[in-house]
This record gives sequence, C-alpha cells and structure tokens, in this order.
Amino acid sequence: MEYTPILNNIAKYVTLTEEEEIYFTSFLHYKKVKRKQYLLEAGDINTKISFVFNGCLRSYAVDKNGTEHVLQFAPVGWWIVDMRSMLTREPARLNIDAIEETELFYILKPDMDALQQKYPKFERFSRMLAENAMATYQHRQIDNMILSAKERYLNFCTLYPSLILSLPQKQVASYIGVTPEFLSKMLNTVVLDKP
Repeated sequence: MEYTPILNNIAKYVTLTEEEEIYFTSFLHYKKVKRKQYLLEAGDINTKISFVFNGCLRSYAVDKNGTEHVLQFAPVGWWIVDMRSMLTREPARLNIDAIEETELFYILKPDMDALQQKYPKFERFSRMLAENAMATYQHRQIDNMILSAKERYLNFCTLYPSLILSLPQKQVASYIGVTPEFLSKMLNTVVLDKP
C-alpha cells in the first residue's frame, strides 16, 4: 500500500521519524467507497477519521423536509469526520457519502488515542487539524451571515477549485445556501455580465 499522500499531508504539520511513520501506518485501514455509498449515516456512531486520496466525499445533514444541507466536501488531500459524534460517542447528525468512487484511509478513534499517547506530535497534529477546521467553519458562518450568494459562490470556488466543474449544481447550491434554480440563474447572469 502506498502511504505517501497521507504522510505528505501530515508532514505539512509535523515531522515524523521513520519509526513514527511505520507505527502510524500500521493503524491505517484502506477503504474504497462507491459513488453514493455511505461512509457514515446519521444515527450511527462515528468511530473514525478519514483521509481522501482519490475521489471526493461530502458531509451533509437532512432537515425535516428532506432537504440536504452540505457542510463539507472532502476532495483529494482532505480529512472528514463527524467530530461531535466521534468525541461524544453520540449518534451522528451528519451523513458522509461518496460523490464519486473514492479511495481513503481511515484511522479508528482508539488507535488515534494510542498514537497520541505514544507520540505526542500526533496530538499536536490532531490539534492543528481541529484548529484549521474550526477557523474554516467560523469563516463560513460569517460568510453565510454577511455575504451575497455570488460572493459565497466565489468563496466556494476558491476553497474547492478542483470541484467547480465536477460537482452537480444542486450540491454546490446546497453548500452556499441557495436553491439550484437560484444558482443556475445567478451563474447565467454572471456569464452574461462578462465582457
């Protein structure tokens, strides 16, 4: 198994010795998820954190009217988890599924705890991931409160440049908080407004 993508991702935050890399990779599990297949369903307990190295996942909640609200996309090189469920062992409120056939590595929560206990730099790595996620979510909340739909779309394009052309408009609309019809009209207007 080729672990270079996930090790390169970790190297952005902490430097591992060869011994630490071997110990870490011994806990990794490989999984291939088919398009529309769930990695986590709302109501289940989230027991793992996943790293995408091929394909794309998304996390979303469904309201009482059956409308999906996308919280996150996880393209290549991104991590994804229902953090609250994993930390509290309470049923997940999020669904995580594959937008396309996806390959990922995941690590179980008890194994991550063991890693952090043996090598504190994994605790630092986890903290840095959590801090980055918190900063991103806060920024998104502020954007949702003060930016126009067009500005939120442009921010989406900046955050997920690899997904702009590959995602269905319905999912992009859900992420930026508009209807697919509104997004389609807005994009047509943007195209028509260009010189």
